[in-house]
Amino acid sequence: MSRDIETERTRAAAEAGVGSPWVMVVVATLGFALNFWAWALVSPLGPLFRDNGRLGELSESDVSLMVAVPVIVGSLGRILVGALTDRFGGRVMFPLVSAATVVPVLFLAFFALDSYALILVGGFFLGIGGTAFAVGVPFVNAWFPPEKRGLAVGIFGAGMGGTAISALTTVRLFQNVGEQAPFLITAAALALYAVISWLVLRDAPGRSVPSTSLATRLAATARLPITWQACVLYAVAFGGYVAFSVYLPAYLKTAHGLTAADAANRMAGFVIVAVLMRPAGGWLADRFGAIPVLGAGFGVVVVGAGISAGTPPLDGIGTVAFLAMAAALGSGSGATFALIAQIAEPSRVGGITGLVGAAGGLGGFVPPLIMGYVYGRTDSYAIGLWLLSAAAALTLALTLTVVRRTAVSVTSGKEVA
Repeated sequence: MSRDIETERTRAAAEAGVGSPWVMVVVATLGFALNFWAWALVSPLGPLFRDNGRLGELSESDVSLMVAVPVIVGSLGRILVGALTDRFGGRVMFPLVSAATVVPVLFLAFFALDSYALILVGGFFLGIGGTAFAVGVPFVNAWFPPEKRGLAVGIFGAGMGGTAISALTTVRLFQNVGEQAPFLITAAALALYAVISWLVLRDAPGRSVPSTSLATRLAATARLPITWQACVLYAVAFGGYVAFSVYLPAYLKTAHGLTAADAANRMAGFVIVAVLMRPAGGWLADRFGAIPVLGAGFGVVVVGAGISAGTPPLDGIGTVAFLAMAAALGSGSGATFALIAQIAEPSRVGGITGLVGAAGGLGGFVPPLIMGYVYGRTDSYAIGLWLLSAAAALTLALTLTVVRRTAVSVTSGKEVA
């Protein structure tokens, strides 16, 4: 039945000249990666600015705030952008978000690099790029039958690897090509994508457009059990990924004495593992169910964070622990949206994605601030990592009890979403 639905949707799309579902996934994933590349531009430069003194004397908390501001704005902005995507579709919202992100990128390049305050201002509006996630999930979701949405949305979610592009290129371009180079290249890529996405992307045939007001839809979405449950899951899974991706360079440099470039390279490795595991998590959830995938992932984070709290050497168990957590957080992120696809009505996916995506971003905003605060008073990251382990343990318990009951009630035919 699902194959017939997908075949019919592909046929209808071809007749309308709007391409195929997998073309839409590829183009949307590219847009997600480019916007996340822009969203993460400030993070690799934080330790560099602290060390070279060009912004004055910066504390660990100052650096944490610098890299966290785009995260919080991008997270909260997803609530509005997700609801707007339900209404106007990804074909409109992807070019709009991409074009809007060009502005703060250019502001940072030409006006902000010698001022901590202006970097915070630019970082605030750079958060627009982080809202692209809430555009892509409902856009991709609408193109596929429920049994394939976990894989499709997981592939789209691999676009979070845009942060790896930033980690690998920003410091090198900044130091070797010119201080404005990483920002100008990113701005050009976003501008080009805004044009391409407007020409290529099309919303799925038969997409349902909500008729109620934005406030009404958001209120109704917030009351769904799957919304708050997925918010908790994603706050830990994707929030943990975001926290590591923005703060890992500073952590590795301070706790392990690495250079800024070496720390950025290792952070890129963390991101790549998480990115590759995100579609894998969606596919596994399609095949075996989201609950087992989520349970296994949170279990790995409990152990990995506990090991990392002891600051083991990076040439052994330390690297293994971080890469295992990257795999677990990536698969957990993919499985969370596979769960949403299995439970939620398609017309509500954008609204749910906005709220859940905001929770994930907020989950990434808080840990860097806590880590910076704790380190500033104890000269140790152990407490922050133990808190992550405890949060993962509580989320594991929630997954195996409350979330499992919600999933079972849906599959047994009871209405929960």
